Amino acid sequence: MTNNYILRRIRFTFHYNDAKMIELFAKGGLAVTPEQVTLWLKKDDDPDYVRCTDHEFAHFLNGLTIEKRGPREDGTQPKAEYALNNNIIFRKLKIAFNLKDQDILDLLQNANFTLGKSELSAFFRKPDHRHYRECQDQVLRNFLQGLQLRETNTSTAERQSQFQAIKAKAANKKAAAQKERSNKKQSGHVNPYAKDKPKSEKVFYQNPNKKPKDEKEKRPTLSLKKDKPKNETPETKPARKEESHGESNGGFSWKK
Repeated sequence: MTNNYILRRIRFTFHYNDAKMIELFAKGGLAVTPEQVTLWLKKDDDPDYVRCTDHEFAHFLNGLTIEKRGPREDGTQPKAEYALNNNIIFRKLKIAFNLKDQDILDLLQNANFTLGKSELSAFFRKPDHRHYRECQDQVLRNFLQGLQLRETNTSTAERQSQFQAIKAKAANKKAAAQKERSNKKQSGHVNPYAKDKPKSEKVFYQNPNKKPKDEKEKRPTLSLKKDKPKNETPETKPARKEESHGESNGGFSWKK
């Protein structure tokens, strides 16, 4: 989740105009121009989009805290961090709106998001604590949605959450397909829908009427060649007698 997204949500929730946004940055100790604010409030896919850095956004959150709860009693200015994460942003918003843990759980419940009290307290612990837990974008997004519902009774975060869910599902499906293709290249093609064949001995068909080789009867053979005498030679071979009343045709004759 980007800093610009949270800026847009807070501006829409509390109906802040550009002049009010500039005032909140000034209360946090940072002077900004209307052009900067306009570019920060553009959507992420806009070609004129400019990212709001963590240090700049920390000044805005400090100014929001002063706007909602007043300046510190000793008059000191809160320090603006150079690196932010969801846990720090969540803690700053909790302080700015003077929310207790149960208030946050109620806001999340209004956004149809259920979270345990122990899970919520883990977000506000120190990073070196053994029960510390990183705050995910989904938790912070639903918190902003619940806050928007409480302030305006309208919300646009639900469609954003659905879009993010569809986008994540498509990305997971694409990654799974790529992994499957790489596995096929390494181990060869494997049909995932093929059923395992049961292991059994091969059965060959045998003719029950089949006789053994010894009992087989020899079939008569037909030969088209005439048997020659063993001692027959071309000299002793008798001349073929042609019939006067027929014509020869390959050793066969017939009457006209």
